[in-house]
Amino acid sequence: MIYTIIQVILISIVATSAMTWFSYAMSENFKELYKEPVLLSFALKKTNTSLSEESQKTWGWLIHYIIGFLFVMGYHIVWVKNILPISPLSALILGVISGVIGIFSWIIIFKMTDHQPPIDFKGYYIQLFFAHIIFAVTATALYSISLTTLILLKDYVTV
Repeated sequence: MIYTIIQVILISIVATSAMTWFSYAMSENFKELYKEPVLLSFALKKTNTSLSEESQKTWGWLIHYIIGFLFVMGYHIVWVKNILPISPLSALILGVISGVIGIFSWIIIFKMTDHQPPIDFKGYYIQLFFAHIIFAVTATALYSISLTTLILLKDYVTV
């Protein structure tokens, strides 16, 4: 159980980082604010919390990575329950589903916080969709590699 939690945490950190890197690259490329942690910190600011600006930034990043962990935990359950196999096709399916969830979540966040950042929303949602596909592909690949590694370690390492 503890190994599964560590596995999911490590995979979620790498997959969320890959997704974030993509969003930051798209922000630079299109000269738009597509950075999820930054947008989360702005949304927190709009909720009138008593957090300092630095704390809002920290919480923006932390929330972003916690959500990534929850997505990977969901993927883990899907794979363990044999709802989908661990495959490139399931990575794409999970990425599409995650992208749609991400888009609807941001629409809700923007409405709930009455936060209307000066961004190209259509462009943001398109890049967010592809960022989630990158997230799911990365998570699926790492999950597969980690399972293979554990199997090999069990077969070839004796204690």
